[in-house]
Amino acid sequence: MADSARATFSELTEGRPFPPMTGRTPADLAAAGFVESEWAVSGEAASYAATVTPADGRFELTDADTAPYATRVLVRRPADPAAFSGVVLVEWLNVSGGQDAAPDFTYLADEILRAGHAWVGVSAQFIAVEGGDAAVGMGGQTTGLRATRPERYGDLHHPGDAYAYDIITQVGRYARDPHTGTAPDGPLGDLRPQQIIAVGESQSAFALTSYVNGVHARAGVFDAFLLHSRGAGFLPFDDRGRGADIRAALSVGPARLREDVGAPVLIVQAEGDLLGMIGSLRARQPDSEWVTTWEIAGQAHADLYQLGEFAQFVDCNGPINSGQQVFVLRAGLRHLVSWAGGGARPPAAPPVEIDDDDNATTRHPVTGTLGNSRGGVRTPVVDAPVEHLTGEPDRDAQPMCMLLGRTLEVDEQELRERWESQAQYLAAYAEATDRLIKEGFLLADDREEILADARPERITW
Repeated sequence: MADSARATFSELTEGRPFPPMTGRTPADLAAAGFVESEWAVSGEAASYAATVTPADGRFELTDADTAPYATRVLVRRPADPAAFSGVVLVEWLNVSGGQDAAPDFTYLADEILRAGHAWVGVSAQFIAVEGGDAAVGMGGQTTGLRATRPERYGDLHHPGDAYAYDIITQVGRYARDPHTGTAPDGPLGDLRPQQIIAVGESQSAFALTSYVNGVHARAGVFDAFLLHSRGAGFLPFDDRGRGADIRAALSVGPARLREDVGAPVLIVQAEGDLLGMIGSLRARQPDSEWVTTWEIAGQAHADLYQLGEFAQFVDCNGPINSGQQVFVLRAGLRHLVSWAGGGARPPAAPPVEIDDDDNATTRHPVTGTLGNSRGGVRTPVVDAPVEHLTGEPDRDAQPMCMLLGRTLEVDEQELRERWESQAQYLAAYAEATDRLIKEGFLLADDREEILADARPERITW
């Protein structure tokens, strides 16, 4: 079996790169002292058969078969080893849009660059290389890396998502010990990693749920996991010769994360993940020795920050969610790095309050000031609100809006009853920012950026 296999890396230099999809201006890596390189990673990957997938997450797997693979790895790392933090983040790139995207690098870039972490993005899934049906977005067929840029990626080949788990393991194993059996000019160069953390958002978090519950116990490669916007279900283990069907994954479970995982896991959920299509509420679990959950009030699964310039092409019957999960995620990563290194665990957060309607199809968050939800991890735009932020889309919006939530204007009379002036609002917003920094859900490093995100233009009197 290939559980002990080590991957082989060869740098991709021919032709033009096809970077992960993003609507934001790319981070200025050079200004931060970072370098970027792209590699083909190849080897023999194992697959597994799931014999039991219980609700407590204690999946039981047996060895199945192996298959050869060659896929893409993108690396962004400090050029100077002295500036390296020792932390390598391995992101399971997201393919729900039909091609690779790196949503967690998008959210975490500022923290990664200022901390000196290395980031490794892995084209772990079949559709990234071979193409196929996009699960969300505009839909339709995508061609995959191999056909899109054959001069650069023509030698890649992916045997199916059943093998993605071991592909991630092999990349993580390299990151843990990059100087065994690898030339010194490999993806991580002269860096000496001390901590390897797997991260993934949405479909990738579904996949990491399967990994944590079934594969981690046998692989033991990662020191910690950041699962961002997981659902109640999980990706399957039997997709050979094809990509996983995320819609099928939405219908399985619920499965909590196993509490005996043996490595710190931070789950970060948006309010919009709890109900609706993602429906993670069914798998909500209390904090335990190895698992901490943060639920962000007033936040959609995806938002204006993540979409960036793409937001102008989306018609959701009004503005999409403009929440501040980016700042919460940066704080969460810093806590997770500390926790995995033997430090304190992240602060505990109350869950978002959900009404107790027995009909799950009509349940909603319990609302407070200006319609914003109660409980959960707070952000300044929710704690000192001038608009109503929700993870629920407009019910008449097109399907691609189902994950984008809304930013709703509040009646002027309600605003006047809440705020006497812009000055009062700005003082309350700053107070909320400082309190949340003290509580550990925001970072002092982000304070000026957070204050600049205040929205006094809503108050015109």
